[in-house]
Amino acid sequence: MKSNAPDAGSEAPEPEQNPPRHIQVKPWSAFRFRDYRMLWFGSVAAMVTMNLRVLATGIWLYEETGSGVVLAGLGLIELGMRIPANLYGGALADEVDRKKLMAVTQAASFLLIAAMAVLEGSGTLRIWHIYVITAVLSSTSVLGGPARSALTARVVPRSHLMHAVATNTATMQIGTMVTPIVFWFASLTTDLTLSFAVTAGTAAVSAVLPLMIRIDGRAEGSTSGQSRVRNIVDGLKYVKSHPILPGLYLLDIGVTVVSFYRQLFPIFADHLYRGGRGTVSALTWANSAGGLIGSFIVMFTRDYRAKGMLVLWATLLYGVLLIAFGATTVLWVGMIVIVALGATDGVGMTSRQAIVQLTTPDNMRGRAIAAHSLAAMSANGIGQAEVGFMSEMIGADRTMFLGGAISIVVVFLVWWLVKGVRQYRYTDVPSAAAADDDDSQSSQPPFQTGLRDLN
Repeated sequence: MKSNAPDAGSEAPEPEQNPPRHIQVKPWSAFRFRDYRMLWFGSVAAMVTMNLRVLATGIWLYEETGSGVVLAGLGLIELGMRIPANLYGGALADEVDRKKLMAVTQAASFLLIAAMAVLEGSGTLRIWHIYVITAVLSSTSVLGGPARSALTARVVPRSHLMHAVATNTATMQIGTMVTPIVFWFASLTTDLTLSFAVTAGTAAVSAVLPLMIRIDGRAEGSTSGQSRVRNIVDGLKYVKSHPILPGLYLLDIGVTVVSFYRQLFPIFADHLYRGGRGTVSALTWANSAGGLIGSFIVMFTRDYRAKGMLVLWATLLYGVLLIAFGATTVLWVGMIVIVALGATDGVGMTSRQAIVQLTTPDNMRGRAIAAHSLAAMSANGIGQAEVGFMSEMIGADRTMFLGGAISIVVVFLVWWLVKGVRQYRYTDVPSAAAADDDDSQSSQPPFQTGLRDLN
C-alpha cells in the first residue's frame, strides 16, 4: 500500500499525535496546504471553463434558433455521453494517477473550445458543431471530475475535509459569479468568437495546474490489478450496499429532474422577464452568489452533526423556493429568489459531497464520487430536457410550480424510506482507536468511522 505521506516541502499535513476529540478549523484552514492550493486553482480554472462554455453555447444556440427544444436536445446529448463516462472515470480515478487524468481531460477541453472559436470567427460554426463538441466535452470533463474530487481527501487531513469541500464549493461559486461578468464583456462583440477564445484560455490553465501538485496522485490500495469492468461493478455494489449514499443520490435525482433551471436561464429570462443576454448574466450571477452563501452556511454549521437532516431541510426549502421563482415577473425579485435557491442548493450539494468523501475509503472514493456525479449529471441532463420541453408546453412559470411540488414530495419520501440519511452524524475524529494512530487518516476506513454514530 502506498504511503499517504506527502513529498517533502509540500506543506501537506503531518501526522497528529493523540489529536483532540474536536479540532478547531477556521474557514480558510485548507489553504495552509500547498497541494490543496494547486488543486483549488486548477479547479477554479476548470469551473470557469465549463461555465463560460455553457453560457456561450447556450446563448449561441438560442440566438440562432429561438427554440427551447434545441437547448433541451443539448441536455439529452450531454446525458447520453455522461453516463458511460461517469462510470469509466470513477474506475480510472481509483486506478491511475489522478493528477495526469485531470490534465489530459482539460487539455481536450482546450483543443475543442479553441476549435469553436476558430469556427465562429470564420462564420462557419453550425448547430451540429455545438452538439458534437458538447458531446465530446461532456465525456472528457466527466472523466476528470471524480479524480479532482477524490484528490481533495489526499491533500488535507480528515479534520479539515468538511471545510475543504465547502471551500471548493464556495470558490467554485465565486468563479461562477465572475464568469457572467467575463462573458458579458467578451460578448459585447457582434459574434461570440472572443467568448470562445477566453474560454479556451482558461482551459489551458486548468490543464497545467494539476501537474504542479506534489503528493502521489494514485489512490491508497489502488485497484489497478483487476479489470476495469470488475472495478466498475465493485463500485456499484459498494454504493448499493451503503446505508446513506443511495438515499442521497435518489434525492438529488428526484428533485433535479423536475427543477433543473441553471442552463435554461435564456428561456426564463425571455418567458418571465422579457430579457436577453444581460438578464441571463444577472440570473446566473444571482444563482452563483446564492451557492456561495450556501457553502459558507456549511462551513459555519460544521458542528451541526446531523448532516443528513441538513441536506433534507435544505432540499425542502429549495422546493418551496421553486414555486416562488415561478410566480415572479419582476427581475430584482426573481434575482432574490434565485439567490435563495442557489443557497439551499449549495448547502445540499456541499453536504452531499462531504458525506460521500467522509464515509468512503480512498481506494473506492473515485467510484463513489462518480456514482454521485452520475446521479447529479444524469438528473441535470434529463432535467434540462424536461424543463425545456415543459416550458414550451405549459410555460416556464407552471413548470417551476410543478417542479417545486414534486420536489417537496420527494424530500418527504426520502426522509421516510431511507433511515440512514436522517440518522447520519458527522464527526471530525474517526474513532478513539484512530486517535492513537500516527496514520489515522489512512488506517481507519472512512466508511466505518464516518458511520459509527449511525444507529
